[in-house]
Amino acid sequence: MDIRSGKVLVTGAGGFIGSHLVEALLREGCDVRAFVRYNSRNDFGRLEQLGSRLKDVEVITGDLRDRTRVRNAASGCRLILHLGAQVGIPYSYISPADTYATNVGGSLNLLDAALEAGAEKVVITSTSEVYGTPLYVPVDEKHPLQAQSPYAASKIAADKLAESYYMSFDLPVATIRPFNTFGPRQSARAIVPTIAVQALSGSTIRLGSLDPTRDLIHVEDTVSGFLAVARHEASIGKVINIGSGGEVSIGQLAELIIMILEKEVEVIEDPDRLRPKRSEVQRLLCNYSLAKELLGWEPKHILEDGLRRTLTWIKDNLRTYKADLYNV
Repeated sequence: MDIRSGKVLVTGAGGFIGSHLVEALLREGCDVRAFVRYNSRNDFGRLEQLGSRLKDVEVITGDLRDRTRVRNAASGCRLILHLGAQVGIPYSYISPADTYATNVGGSLNLLDAALEAGAEKVVITSTSEVYGTPLYVPVDEKHPLQAQSPYAASKIAADKLAESYYMSFDLPVATIRPFNTFGPRQSARAIVPTIAVQALSGSTIRLGSLDPTRDLIHVEDTVSGFLAVARHEASIGKVINIGSGGEVSIGQLAELIIMILEKEVEVIEDPDRLRPKRSEVQRLLCNYSLAKELLGWEPKHILEDGLRRTLTWIKDNLRTYKADLYNV
């Protein structure tokens, strides 16, 4: 698929990955429409950091739960990249209803709108959290889905809705399943900024469990995965993992970030940040062989190099974070 032919809609465009994806699409010469969640400040989230390039984006504000607004956003779009979601796992414990309404109801609205608009490709964003604590590693796309949090349950439901629209209505859907993405512009809800902001702001880093491992992938690799899934016809009807193929424990990650920052700080396991025992996914390690086989995609960034670039951005933008808050 020639992604430069016709209008491209990105939902969740004001978020971390979404803003990077919009930026990459602009570099590719695409005609981009960005759907961002409405607020009274007319704040477009991380899209604001595109600077002068923002004028090249058609920004539509609204809410994924509003069927009419989503239909208007999808109208006339040939390619739809659906990243909009309520993504906080701890937040899903305190507000499962909002998580479900946005992630499942919003995705249903998007799929209906794409069908009505006659979209030629719809890329649905999944998450490695749907695998839960794995039965085997590295985790491939055939691994059973296990909902260990309301967030994971909502994303499994959204994934299966997308699959049903492909099977029932021939909607050309591809599902991308990124593992733990990190990079510039990420909120303190995520683990890398959580560690870095505390290390840069004080003498203590408070975290949940230090033992779980995660497969960390730089945002530029995740974005290149989105572009590959969008371009290749072979991705239609498929779920495709995007990850680094490596893993690091939360404790090891904290040590690495402290070393790069050259800080003397204490790491504390904070009981208030521990997830419910059965809800914590203990290990994630990606098998991305399908992406390599179907799309010719492979990650290009080494963890430490990506962390150094990310930490430089966080230092330069430290004022935008609230180091004393636990971001859920």
